Amino acid sequence: MTAGTVLETITLNEARRVIDAATAKATEIGQPMDIAVVDAGGNLKAHVRMDGANIGSINISINKAYTTIAFQCETLALQEATRPDGPIFGLSEAHGGRLAVFPGGIPLVRDGHIMGAIGVSTGTIEQDQVVATAGAAAY
Repeated sequence: MTAGTVLETITLNEARRVIDAATAKATEIGQPMDIAVVDAGGNLKAHVRMDGANIGSINISINKAYTTIAFQCETLALQEATRPDGPIFGLSEAHGGRLAVFPGGIPLVRDGHIMGAIGVSTGTIEQDQVVATAGAAAY
């Protein structure tokens, strides 16, 4: 087997800290959430479905985090450009429909490098964004 190095990325302890902060915010606002953290390659690192969160939002939370990595930006930034009259309408169908182009996905940045991302779903898009922001702030 060839020796190599792995891209530096978010650790499990860091992912848990992000999820704990997001969970605390979701509890504070009274909205159970699905909360996902992916690594720098967009691979799932950790996920929590709070009691009462929608099972349909599990994949959406993961996809929001993945989309953040794929485009190196908050999913909020993609919302306007992907509307039917936007310049990149249809983007959400790329990657086999895995992209989520609405608020709730935020990169986790250390020293100017994206080390992972958080994705949150189940509430309104405003609630998803608030909870994702709280999680990202804990990174």
